[in-house]
Amino acid sequence: MLELASLSRTFGGLVVIDRLDFKVNEGEIIGILGPNGAGKTTLFNMIAGVLPPSGGRIMFAGGDVTRMRPWHRCRLGIGRTYQIPKPFAHMSVFENVLTAAVHGGKMPLAQAKPHAEAILARVGLAHRARLPAGQLALLDTKQLELAKALALRPRLLLLDEIAGGLTEAECDLLIGTISDVHRGGVTIVWIEHVIQALRRIVTRLAVLSGGNFIAMGAPQDVLADRRVKEAYLGT
Repeated sequence: MLELASLSRTFGGLVVIDRLDFKVNEGEIIGILGPNGAGKTTLFNMIAGVLPPSGGRIMFAGGDVTRMRPWHRCRLGIGRTYQIPKPFAHMSVFENVLTAAVHGGKMPLAQAKPHAEAILARVGLAHRARLPAGQLALLDTKQLELAKALALRPRLLLLDEIAGGLTEAECDLLIGTISDVHRGGVTIVWIEHVIQALRRIVTRLAVLSGGNFIAMGAPQDVLADRRVKEAYLGT
């Protein structure tokens, strides 16, 4: 579904992503770990089209999307959440999801309204539908961020530290929703620092450090890797 070939990104003389190769198969749920500053969000920004790569290619569903604008990728089926949620604070929760469905998913309004209602029910926010998004607590804000991405009807969903700041019980609720989304046929790539959340759900784990992946494979093998321990804890 997704293939990155020799993908690079530099900021002046700073190399953030360095000739990275990565493939995501349809139906996978992959976790990405990495210390702060490893380039994880930069990687997502390039996949989503927010940031152009300095070199390399991005292939999605068999087509080259390297230079495609973000909204075109959105309508092809690439959805993403942000590490810092970005709701339209003065609009209602329902209006936030409706906007995503109409403008991101290119759905006619008559179709988008019941679709938005169904998405809110799916993530557990139906009872908050008329509340201004700026009044939501952290868990509800994270669920709204997920709902907006799901309103696009994505084939590939990029989750950027969506569990950050949640309690263990709140994290459990979110994992349940993400598992349900994955069972529904959505391929997921999830950046996270909450390692226990990833271990419970991902089929493959990759660790980004120094602009490239230093380990990739089954979660238990990756977490036991000496290079991974050094990246997080030092030598």
